[in-house]
Amino acid sequence: MIYIVRHGETSWNKEKRYAGRMDIPLNETGINQAKEIKKILDNIKFDIVVSSPLKRALETAKIVTDSNIITDERIIERCNGKLEGKLKSEIKKNIDFNSDKSEYGIEKISDFRNRIFDFCEDIKKYKNKNVLIVTHAGVGIYIRCYFEGEPKDMNYGLYKLNNCEIISYENNY
Repeated sequence: MIYIVRHGETSWNKEKRYAGRMDIPLNETGINQAKEIKKILDNIKFDIVVSSPLKRALETAKIVTDSNIITDERIIERCNGKLEGKLKSEIKKNIDFNSDKSEYGIEKISDFRNRIFDFCEDIKKYKNKNVLIVTHAGVGIYIRCYFEGEPKDMNYGLYKLNNCEIISYENNY
């Protein structure tokens, strides 16, 4: 099985700030969420654990499993450019995150999707193994697109994982 986990809560999640690639650690709630996930996944022996190198994901992975953790830049969160650190309520414009053009310097959606899909293709080499992937909300959306296809109504927000939410996929390509 392939298990996808979004990192635990950070203070910026709670404050509704754009984090992107800012390296924000877990807050106390996030640490406790990761401990709860550890209980849920504790009886699974993971053959491979892959995490984003950002603190919030790597901390979550280290709490969830004692397995060796490989970091992979391809599952780092999308760069949100000039939005990073800003409260979502501060931004009055409607931002099209599905566009390749951005006045804010947001990573192109095509580049973002391509690196995530490339990562997912590589995961196929672990056929019939238990794989844990600890990553971010945006990355989780496009991992879901890879495994499930595009959302029928193109509402990508429906694919967003909550903090420490787990989804899983069969790993028998």
